Amino acid sequence: MDNSKIGQHISGQFNKELEDVRNKVLTMGGLVEQQIELAVSAFATGDMEMAELVIKQDNQVDALEMAIDQECMQILALRQPAAFDLRLLITVIKVVNELERVGDMAERIAEMAIQLAGADSNKHDQYYELEHMAELVQEMLHGALDVFARMNIEGVTTITGLDENVDREYGSIIRQLITKMMEDPRNITRMLDVLWIARSLERIGDHACNVCEHLVYMVKGEDVRHLTQEELERKMKQ
Repeated sequence: MDNSKIGQHISGQFNKELEDVRNKVLTMGGLVEQQIELAVSAFATGDMEMAELVIKQDNQVDALEMAIDQECMQILALRQPAAFDLRLLITVIKVVNELERVGDMAERIAEMAIQLAGADSNKHDQYYELEHMAELVQEMLHGALDVFARMNIEGVTTITGLDENVDREYGSIIRQLITKMMEDPRNITRMLDVLWIARSLERIGDHACNVCEHLVYMVKGEDVRHLTQEELERKMKQ
């Protein structure tokens, strides 16, 4: 990882503490990425054991969030950081909250996968767009974590730009599900479960965008929340 942006302090222990926090965030991010991958795979294959594993992993994600938060609070209290170091710690607290929420979304997908297990056949053909949407949000989250690891925000707008594709596919999936429900009311319960999966994936994309916005604040010291994609692109060129 690039440590060039972390200030070199008189206390070597302070440097170690900051690096430890960053490593724990990336560990948490890796676990959450695995949750998403397993949850989507469980949905696609009807593998209930895989879905149960995702649900169990959520306890690890929650524990990491609390441990990282506590460590950040201790550093803030004892070290009284300023400038970039302060922004780094504030960003970490926000990012781990976003990651915890992503973990919750993965857990929801796993729960829906269990409900749907055995109910559908040939799922890959029926829900191709859903699986493609999952690939998009996984790409967004992985990209956001890579930005954090490298502390280089040049690729942020590429990541946030993918959210438009996610939203477009989400809208398409909703229309397909509504059509299936209208064609046969017996599909309603199952289609609502699938809708929850699509909604969870859409929210994961939103959380990945939020992570990117927090990282822009960390590096540039500018709050870019609530900007449109075009406004963010202009801001990044300044």
